Parts: sequence; C-alpha cells; structure tokens
Amino acid sequence: MKQILITIAAVLLVGCSYAAKADETKSESSVDKTSNIAIHELPQGNPEEVGMSSEVLKKIDGLVQQYIGADRIDGAVIGIIRQSKVIYLKAHGILEGKTPKPMPEDSIFLMASSTKPVIGVAVMILMDDGLISPDDPVSKYIPEYKGVQVAIPLKSIDKDLKLKSRTKNKSVKKLTSKTKAKSKNGWYPKSKREVPEYRLEKVNRPLTIHDLLTHTAGLGTGGGLGSRIVKDRASPTDTLATWVPRMAARPLDFQPGNRWAYSPGSGLHVAGRIIEIASGMSLHEFIQSRILDPLNMKDTYWDVPEDQLYRMPDKFHNKAKGNGRVIGEDLSAYVSNAGGLFSTTRDYLHFQQMLVNGGALFGHQILKPETVAMMTTNQVGTLFSQAAKGGPGQGYGYTTAITLDQKKSRNGQIAGTYSWGGAAGTISWTAPSEKLSVVYMVQEPSDLPNKIGAIVREAIID
Repeated sequence: MKQILITIAAVLLVGCSYAAKADETKSESSVDKTSNIAIHELPQGNPEEVGMSSEVLKKIDGLVQQYIGADRIDGAVIGIIRQSKVIYLKAHGILEGKTPKPMPEDSIFLMASSTKPVIGVAVMILMDDGLISPDDPVSKYIPEYKGVQVAIPLKSIDKDLKLKSRTKNKSVKKLTSKTKAKSKNGWYPKSKREVPEYRLEKVNRPLTIHDLLTHTAGLGTGGGLGSRIVKDRASPTDTLATWVPRMAARPLDFQPGNRWAYSPGSGLHVAGRIIEIASGMSLHEFIQSRILDPLNMKDTYWDVPEDQLYRMPDKFHNKAKGNGRVIGEDLSAYVSNAGGLFSTTRDYLHFQQMLVNGGALFGHQILKPETVAMMTTNQVGTLFSQAAKGGPGQGYGYTTAITLDQKKSRNGQIAGTYSWGGAAGTISWTAPSEKLSVVYMVQEPSDLPNKIGAIVREAIID
C-alpha cells in the first residue's frame, strides 16, 4: 500500500490533465506540495489559435484606459476564454482612487448579484441529484409559504365605488398618507415608508422553485408592496432557517408567474434555505463542496480572510468581513446569499467554462448537460422582454438573462448568449455557439462592458 501511495504521489508531482466530460478539453495541473492535491488551471493560448484577432482585442486596452482617464472607473480585470483557452487576462488601472497601487490581476471583487448564477447552479445540482424539482411548491420545504397572499394596489381614483364589487370577501387596507404618486404599475406613495391603499387576495397557484429562480415569484421586488406592508427585517444573528420562514408573512407583489420583476434578495434567500433543507448542509458548505472546491475557485469567499483584504478596495473591507453579520464558526449564519460572494476574474472564468463545457470541468461533472441547457434556455416566455430590466429580444432562464434576438436586443450580444451582473459593476457573459466567455470585474458600474462586448465580437475571425 505504501508503495502504491508513493507511486501516485510521484505521478501527481509531474502533473496531470483531466478531460472535461462534455468537452474534450485538457486543463493544466500542478500539485500543492503541502497538501499533495492537484491544483487545476485553465490552459493559456493566443487569440489566433482559437480564431480571434490579437490586434482587435488590443482595442480593449485603449478603451479601458479612456474610462480610467475620464475617472469613470479606477481599474478593471478582464478575462476572455474561447475554445477552453484563456486568450486575454489583464488588469488595468489602480485598485482604488486614493492609492497608486496598480490593480492586481488577482484582485478580489464584491460580486453583489453576480452571486445569483452560483446559487442557481447550486439549486440545479439538487435537481440533478433528484432531491428537488423546479415544479415543487416552496411550501413542500417551508410550510409557512402555504397559502401566501398577494397585495394588489388600488389604482383607480374612484376606488371607493369599485371596491364594493372588486373586493368582496377580501381584506382592504387604508392609506397611511394622502400623498400619492402615479407610477407605471399604479398609484404609489412618494415615500417608500408609506403604504398605499391595497387589497389582499389568495394566490392562484402555489409558489414554486421555478418562480424563485426566474424572478416571477413576486417576492420582495423593487416596486412591490410586500416588504412595506410587513417591515420585519433579518438581523445579523438570524440564519436562513430563522429568517426565511418569517419572510413568508410578507404578501407577494403579484400572482406567481404573472410578471417578471427583479427580486434583489428575497427570492434567492428562500432558494438558499431550500438548498439547506434538501441537502442537509448549510448553504455555504454545500456551495463550497459542490461548486467552489471542484472548480478550484480558490479565491471565492463569503468572508474574505483578513490576510487577503489587501487585494480589494478599502471601501469594501467592511462588507468583505461578514456581510453585516456576526462572524463565527457557524457558516449557516445569515448572509446575503443572493449577493454575498467575493471573487476574482480567474475564479469566475472557471465557473463560466464549466457551463460552456456542459457542466464539467477539471474532471468534475457539476451539472448534467441537459441541466445547463435548462438553466440557459428562456423559461419565462415574453415576460422578461416586457420588463424594464430585460427588454426586446431578451429572455430569462434560471438566474441568468438570455439574448434571444441579437438585432432586437439592446446589448447587441450574439443570440444564445447568457449573462448576469452585479450592482458594483461586475458582469460575465457566455456565447455557447462560439464557446466564448467574458468576465469583467470592476467596482464602478458603467457602459464599458457593452463596448468591450462589441470589440470581442469584432475580434472573432473564425
């Protein structure tokens, strides 16, 4: 046995490569001598090897410098993969405005809502495991969501006359202020602290996991009433187990499946709790063991270690140390799992390449190819194309937007491209037909990603 172990160690020390199951792509491997564990990296290549133009891609450098010179961003780290090779990975500018320190290539960024596709993959792993189904009612796992209600704002000025016929056997609440402001969706007060007149009605059908992953649940949306009617908030000592059931007291903002409206946190908090219940693990342990470790996303954290804070802007240090909660040994403690990750360009390239490969990377099958296809296929009909956050030519899968029509879409992406980003400016997109992924990391939002996307499309020569 001892001789066998020595032989295995010797093989690992000279390196090895693994074939991705969905793509016969080899990855580079080395060995961490302290742990004797193979460390996987994506292979490097030059653009011409994969049918792209080096000269065209150089335009990215000049464009980014223009934005830095105009003080629109301090710096950025951008990575591009095509046909499983990293053909562009560069850091630009400085880490933060008040320091001359150059932007490190391995800078750690606040991902904000760029976390959401990671949560989506975690949910879909459980679908592959046969533990959950997208059609499952949320109440199957969290009984408090059985029989939730919907809050309907009363739009008409003549509401008092219409209420007699419209609200029979339904509860009606009165305005807390006489001040109203007309919005696209009806009558709303000028202050978010005020609650307009509304009525409650029963849900037409149960809230499902599908609704949570597609932002069609009406749970905690930006312009909705639910979070204003019930003002309970999670505390730093809450866990998903204590907070998510309490959240069920909030009325939904519309009937499930009737609209697409972005849920910044609530919907995926519920999904995170379902992950815990179905897997028997804390959300963070599940994601670490089933996604981050297999993909060697070694610099992706929920809580950035103290000795790594120098790799991120000072202004995000407090967020990086616990996301507003008490840090302890219990990783089930509540964090914003809908937007709580911190990561690097290199790590997120691994995540995107796994999806391009049909769910596989470094010898690990994270998702089945058909499950990746489900995640990156339009699941909401025309609802996203009608939403302000979506628009013409756009669809929405499970935690990711999809370009259905390049000509109609405002982003100009190749049809079939799936993407998502975060409020701090990070964004990634993948065009599966081209086996192409781009990861753009920054901490200031701007229109730069769309311009970089145009250069990347221009650079495709084969």
